[in-house]
Amino acid sequence: VQLQASGGGLVQPGGSLRLSCSMSGNTFDIKGMGWFRQAPGKQREFVAAIMHNSSPNGGNYAASVRGRFTISRDNDNKWVALQMNNLKLEDTAVYYCGADLVGSWTPTGMRFMGKGTQVTVSS
Repeated sequence: VQLQASGGGLVQPGGSLRLSCSMSGNTFDIKGMGWFRQAPGKQREFVAAIMHNSSPNGGNYAASVRGRFTISRDNDNKWVALQMNNLKLEDTAVYYCGADLVGSWTPTGMRFMGKGTQVTVSS
């Protein structure tokens, strides 16, 4: 499974960005998809995840982003997106998308991880 994240950029505090992650290869058996981020000098951390059979609003979120970020997916395991609203300075990080065959993850990632996309929140 190959993943490619896009949509990062520079945004002011309070602004919004939408990240997208396209998936290719043998994606039929993917059960979970998610987003992780790594800020400078810090370990990569969990942001959000959604299962293949969950409802559109059935995402899991880190406490730091709950209510501001929304994860969504298609029904064919071809993409997963992260809508980020009311961005804060502390959201600055490289964001990575991930996918898993059993729908599980560790604090730092899933079985398959893509290259990251930079999100910078700055005034």
